[in-house]
Amino acid sequence: MCGICGEIRFEDGPVFDSAVMQKFCEPLTHRGPDSIGMYASPDGRAGLGFQRLRIVDLSANGNQPMPNETGSVQLVFNGEIYNFGELRQQLKQRGHRFRSSADSEVIVHLYEDLGPDCVAELDGMFALAIWDQHERKLVLARDRAGKKPLFYSRCADTLVFASEIKALFAHPAVSPQIESSSIPSYFIHGYVPTPNTFYKGIRQLEPATLMTVDSDGNIAKRSYWTLQYPTRRDARRSVDTREVRNQVRALTKEAVRKRLVSDVPLGAFLSGGLDSSIVVGLMTELTDSPVKTFSIGFEGDPQYDETSYAKLVAKRFGTDHTEFRVKPNAIDLVEKLIWHHDGPFGDSSAVPTFIVSQLTREHVTVVLTGDGGDELFAGYSRFYAGLLAERIPRVVGTMLNQVATSFGAVPSGRDWRARAQRFTRAMNLPLYERMTRWSSLFYDDLELLLSPALLSELPAIDRLRYIDAERSQMKSLSTLGKLLHANYKTYLLDDLLVKTDRCTMANSLEARSPFLDTALVEYAAAIPDALKLRRGRTKIILREAFADLLPQKIITRGKMGFGVPFGTWFRTDLREYLSDLLLVGRPLCADYLSLDYVRQLVTRHLDGQADLGLQLWSILCFEQWLRILPDWHRNSTVAVNSGSIVR
Repeated sequence: MCGICGEIRFEDGPVFDSAVMQKFCEPLTHRGPDSIGMYASPDGRAGLGFQRLRIVDLSANGNQPMPNETGSVQLVFNGEIYNFGELRQQLKQRGHRFRSSADSEVIVHLYEDLGPDCVAELDGMFALAIWDQHERKLVLARDRAGKKPLFYSRCADTLVFASEIKALFAHPAVSPQIESSSIPSYFIHGYVPTPNTFYKGIRQLEPATLMTVDSDGNIAKRSYWTLQYPTRRDARRSVDTREVRNQVRALTKEAVRKRLVSDVPLGAFLSGGLDSSIVVGLMTELTDSPVKTFSIGFEGDPQYDETSYAKLVAKRFGTDHTEFRVKPNAIDLVEKLIWHHDGPFGDSSAVPTFIVSQLTREHVTVVLTGDGGDELFAGYSRFYAGLLAERIPRVVGTMLNQVATSFGAVPSGRDWRARAQRFTRAMNLPLYERMTRWSSLFYDDLELLLSPALLSELPAIDRLRYIDAERSQMKSLSTLGKLLHANYKTYLLDDLLVKTDRCTMANSLEARSPFLDTALVEYAAAIPDALKLRRGRTKIILREAFADLLPQKIITRGKMGFGVPFGTWFRTDLREYLSDLLLVGRPLCADYLSLDYVRQLVTRHLDGQADLGLQLWSILCFEQWLRILPDWHRNSTVAVNSGSIVR
């Protein structure tokens, strides 16, 4: 696991500068603290930078940039290739010689045989860049799920790329400017959907995408893989349930086995939920020594604490278990989280994810997670709500909404009455609007939140634009298929995987996700709907496949969700902090948001009229980002062309 960066210049001008490249790499040191590597093409028009975290082949032979035998192909690569052993044997049989046992060298030789199409043969998580000196061409690619990030920017006569945006800001060709049109997206979703970012001219390469850039500046992109969900008819087909259970178990076990290859200590995050418990149980079957497991709990609100379930699983499998507790002073991390996410990030569970990663890194260098299980097997209650709303007549939905509204103010978002209000308010909307509203921070009140000045400079806000690219593929799917597809392409990609990558890599910790294994993902997608979700039961086939492995309490428990009790904290320990930030003076967010409306939200929350903890967290992060952004770039490791931050 590493950090990569690089550039290609399209016109004659200053040649490669190693000092600039070194400073280009420095903001990525946390992703790879063990060594730094650089490459310059013979004419100095292309350069690659690399920060290494040693996982497989700890020797210098595994350092990057990784060349082929002649040096005409150079690779920088962030991630892990799980089928590199098989590919290595095939390449040896075809006459290729290896100087290391690293998976990166397999990619180099595979490129020699197949060219850019080699990425389709890679099973793993990766973001990579290959410089082909013969073709004078740069190849960029990203893994199928989008576990590893890759950003790029075309600036006049130069294209630059990096694992994180902060590295781009350290390059003299990039002048950071806020992209105002991304602000509404952030307050809808809590993130800016791929391929957009918070910054003008900076894009994120889409998952399963191959991009080539030639020396004349011509850019070509294409997808090399698409996840296929069954059509409406196929989603209802009859299958042998026992066979499906056995296949799910076998594929999941194989996915875990592949992710145990490491030359450094390895462990697992254990929330006590179904997915992480399955991973830990399978790790126990596949290893000889006790698995090191790590869980986290919260002080101040027991509705957010799953540590009792984690302890139950740890006891069942005899793991070497470590538990951490998060206190309200964790808010001190907000600036650090903004820096690692390259901007505000609305998912408050980044706080405990960062803390558990930081403390886990004291014990291991690689950690397995349960990420992806909910996306594969329909684990979220909103999936069932989506199906239920399709079956309830509109007139009944209207009556239910009236009943739920009569509950009045509900102080906790995890109270069943708050869930009922959220469900009934949107149940009569069309499917895509309904699913968006259920997961949104701000939806109906978005225009009230944004300032008139910002609204006047933006086109009409399209709340569903984030799924435009997926509509044609979702058209023939069942309702559940549409929900699963949209979730895989959006929330998983831009929220869960971003959070896990940034928070683990901030602490030089590599995270691996067995449930996002390609073979398992493809098989699970094709499983009929009724084996995933039926009559309110989620993850049916997954629970049945592992019923004999896990404690009964884990098999039958519902999903709690990895949240943070900011609703409670903002009313107690963090009340003064929140008030000072948003109620005193004129906060910087007033340039973009309606200050009156923001203060109404704060007052409503503090008075217990509603639980707006998540909404206030998103505004808090936005405000802190605006406060630190000028100094962040002014104190950057290298001066940019323009030191100003403008919108």
